Amino acid sequence: MSAHPPPSENERRDQLWQTLEQLLALPAAELRPTLERASHLISEILHADKVDIFLLEPQTQTLVAMGVSDTPMGRKQRGLGLDRLQLANRGRTVEVFETGQPWHSGHQDEDPGELPGIKFGLKIRSNISVPIEIGGQRRGVLGCTTEQPEFFSLDDLRFVETVARWVGMLAHRAELVEQLTQAAAAQGRRAAADELITVFAHDMANHLFSLRTRIELIHKRALRNQAADYLRDASAAAQGVTALSRLASDLLDVGRLDQGLFVLQAQPVDLMRLVEESAAAATTPRTEVQFRGPSELTVMADPARLRQVLSNLVANALKHSPAGLPVLVEASRQTRLDGPWAVLTVSDQGPGIAPHLLSRLFERFSRGPHSSGLGLGLYLARQIALAHGGTLEVHSAPGKGARFEFAIPLDRDMMPSPQE
Repeated sequence: MSAHPPPSENERRDQLWQTLEQLLALPAAELRPTLERASHLISEILHADKVDIFLLEPQTQTLVAMGVSDTPMGRKQRGLGLDRLQLANRGRTVEVFETGQPWHSGHQDEDPGELPGIKFGLKIRSNISVPIEIGGQRRGVLGCTTEQPEFFSLDDLRFVETVARWVGMLAHRAELVEQLTQAAAAQGRRAAADELITVFAHDMANHLFSLRTRIELIHKRALRNQAADYLRDASAAAQGVTALSRLASDLLDVGRLDQGLFVLQAQPVDLMRLVEESAAAATTPRTEVQFRGPSELTVMADPARLRQVLSNLVANALKHSPAGLPVLVEASRQTRLDGPWAVLTVSDQGPGIAPHLLSRLFERFSRGPHSSGLGLGLYLARQIALAHGGTLEVHSAPGKGARFEFAIPLDRDMMPSPQE
C-alpha cells in the first residue's frame, strides 16, 4: 500500500463533505446492505485496509459487523469469525462501545488490551474506533484499521467521529424504512386475514341456518314420538349450533366495524327489564346472577346491542366466578359533568385480572392464559359502548375479582350520528 499522503486543510474539508454527501445519497433500504455500502465508501476515502460498522445484537450481547468493507482484510475477518465480538470477551472495540470513548492507536499489535485474533490473525497495526449512536442511543462502533503502523492521524480521528454521526443517522433512517415496510406488510396480511374471516363467518352462518332447521325438525319428531334420548341429543345439538351462530355473528360484527358498516337501531329501552331478563337467563345451578337497581331506567339505545354487551360481560364473569359465589349486575343513573348517564356494572368474585393483561383486555383476539374463546366478546362490547357514545372500563386487582362498568349517555344528543 502506498504511503498515506498528508492532505491540506482544504482537501480534508472537501474529503469530509464528499464522504457525507455520498453517505446521504445512499438509499434507505435494508439496513445491512446500506451499512455495507457505507463501510466501503469510508474505506475508499481513508485508504483503510478495513472499515467495520458494528451494531449490538441485544439478545446475544454481541457486536455484529453489519457493514464490512469489501477488502482482503474484511474478507479475512469474516473467515476468522471476528465479525462477531461478544461483549464478555472484551477487546478495544467492546471498550469503545461500553465507555463511549474513541480509540486511536498506531501500534495495535503492542496493545495488551486487544484481542489476539485482531493483533495476530488480522495483523492490525493502526486503529481508529468511535462509538455510533442511533436514535439517541449508543448502538455500535465504527472502526477503521490497517496493517501499517502510525497510519491514522488525529485529524483522521476527528473525521471518523463526524462520519460516525452521519452513519448513525443513516442507520436510523434505514431502520425506520424497514419498520415501515414490515408494518405495511403486516397490515396487508391482516387485511387479507380479516377478509377471509368475514367470508368464512358469512358462509358458516348460512350453513348453521340449515343445520338449525334440521335440528328443529328432529326435535319436533322426537317430541311427537316421546323419544327422550333423541330429545336430549337434539337439545344439546341446538345449544352447540347457538354457540357457533354467536361466534359467526361476532366475526361478522368485526368485519362490519372494519368496513364502517356497524350501525345502531336506537329506540327506547327499559334497561331494568333487560337486566332482569339477562340475569334470569344466565343464572345456573352453579352460580346465581343477581341484579339490582332503580325500579325504572329507560335509555335510548339499540336493544339487541345492549343485550349483546350484557350477555358478553355476564358470561365472562360466570366463567371466572367460583362456584356458589354470585355474579352481581347493577344498574344506576349517574349525573356527570356532561349530563345524565346510565351505568351498568357487572362484578364477579373471581381471581381478578393480572395487571399485564389489563392494557390489552379490549383488543380483538386478546385472550387470557385459560381462555377458550376467540377473544372477541370484550372487544365488541367496548365497540358497542363507543358506538353509543359511551364507555366500557374494567377495574380489577389480583385476588379481588373484576368489575366491568358500561356507561352510555341518557341525553340522546350525545350519541354519535349514524354517519359517525
